[in-house]
Amino acid sequence: MARVAIAMSGGVDSSVAAALLKDKGYEVIGLHMKLYRGPENEIRNKSCCSIDETLDARLACHRLGIPFYALDYQQEFRETVINYFIEGYSSGNTPNPCVMCNKKIKSSLLLKKAAELDCEHLATGHYARICSNPDTGSTQLSRPQDLRKDQTYFLHGIPSGDLPRLMFPLSELTKTEVRKIARKLKLSTADKPDSQEVCFVPKDYRKFLKNELNETPLPGEFTSISGEVLGEHKGLPFYTIGQRRGLGLNDTTPYYVVKIDKEQNRIVLGKEDDLYSKTISVSSVNWVSISAPETPISASVKLRSAHHGATATLIPVSGNKVRLELENPERAVTPGQAAVFYQDDILLGGGKIDYSN
Repeated sequence: MARVAIAMSGGVDSSVAAALLKDKGYEVIGLHMKLYRGPENEIRNKSCCSIDETLDARLACHRLGIPFYALDYQQEFRETVINYFIEGYSSGNTPNPCVMCNKKIKSSLLLKKAAELDCEHLATGHYARICSNPDTGSTQLSRPQDLRKDQTYFLHGIPSGDLPRLMFPLSELTKTEVRKIARKLKLSTADKPDSQEVCFVPKDYRKFLKNELNETPLPGEFTSISGEVLGEHKGLPFYTIGQRRGLGLNDTTPYYVVKIDKEQNRIVLGKEDDLYSKTISVSSVNWVSISAPETPISASVKLRSAHHGATATLIPVSGNKVRLELENPERAVTPGQAAVFYQDDILLGGGKIDYSN
């Protein structure tokens, strides 16, 4: 049976995924990544980067009788993910660091390490599914059985050529079933809470940015859509599209952030109706399950990780860019976030939202 490396986060999902692989007869090797420890190595109960996660991952491997390797990727995580997060907000965007982490750290770096350890595959505890196109035989990425835990949105940046080497043992299970298996195996992670979405950011991301930015962001003007000056903002990184709270402005109806203008260091405010867009420009598109289309195609598009999906026509532009024409306008489309394309359960690809109108 093949040798498989598995990313052990210290949570219940990766622990059960490792157990399932071993039960099927694979030679399993546990890899735990040390990514971020925070100020004074703080322990945060809902973070996949907490200090106690290393211990939980080690204990799970010991319980399952598989080798355990701890890999220090803190520098790579800082350079690739945290700096990306900081630079995104500084540019007036709202970045998604989990997408970048899955692309550059959890896939690329771990696949390289798996190869060094003579492992044919890399497995993770993600809720996703690898499948084969019945017509072409090509490998595709698909939604899992438990759609409530679907994590394919965060995996859209994985190069298509890497898919055949990836394994998602939880693809056919629900979260409830995963916890039931963990209890049966007496794993200490059985009732452990799920980790939060952004492991290195506390509840208020603005506080994190204030501590990390080399220079204090310059204040600037709040303006209306027509250009009228309404007040002063505290710095572009502290605002995001759709934001209503913390603007310090009163009117008969609420103001919302509708545009962040880095060139003019200006934040444009509007009303609820001004938040809706029907056309979206997407760049840095990665086609995961199909080749880049040469003609327009129809797809369901997720504009945020928890988005329900919107029907759209994908129109190829130049290079790795597409234009999305939405069937119905969508609220608060946010530059920097990912737009991910699906047909039925197949994840076609995705990219970064540049702007919308």
